[in-house]
Amino acid sequence: MSARLLILKASEVIKVLENIGFNKIRTKGSHIFFKHSDGRATLVPRHGREDIGKGLLRQIIREIEITPEEFAKLLE
Repeated sequence: MSARLLILKASEVIKVLENIGFNKIRTKGSHIFFKHSDGRATLVPRHGREDIGKGLLRQIIREIEITPEEFAKLLE
């Protein structure tokens, strides 16, 4: 079964990343770089009130190496 990806706010994605052990490493402009102690890394854009679309969310999920189902469960 495939989890349906939602359109989320950057703050919601950041909250999930921090809950699973990612640390904010640096910020350049409106982009925040996160890294995990095991080497996984991703970049989250934070452009004011703009949402993170399904395509970008799918890319972030791939970079942090979890399944969409696991990500959806972490949102609950």
